[in-house]
Amino acid sequence: MVATDAETRVARRLNVQRLMAVMGVLVVGLGALCLYAVSQGQRWTLKPEEPGERMISQVRAQMGRGAEVRYAAPGAGPVMCGYAGYRGQPGAIAFISRPNRILFETDPLPGEFAAMKAADCPELPEALPPIRD
Repeated sequence: MVATDAETRVARRLNVQRLMAVMGVLVVGLGALCLYAVSQGQRWTLKPEEPGERMISQVRAQMGRGAEVRYAAPGAGPVMCGYAGYRGQPGAIAFISRPNRILFETDPLPGEFAAMKAADCPELPEALPPIRD
């Protein structure tokens, strides 16, 4: 038995109507889930990274896994300042860590680094303090 053109259209229309009904239920369910998530407030937010943890992850991201923070001091607000170097090597580079950015004294923006240092880290020593035994 061969389906006629009219029977094919009716079957197709039923499939489209069934698909529309399923999609409508999914949209309503997703809307309800979003409304629930919004009504929960702080419970659904990620915990912000602590300034010290953020500073270490930024230094390692920019300098590589062999980098280490050798001196750290809090700056103004969420800013961290300090010196970083490579394990087993002398010398250190000054840096200023902000929530979305880290700036090193060796970056090609010395004026911006100096301005940030004066505004956010005025007590950062000019050189890495000596290590006390």
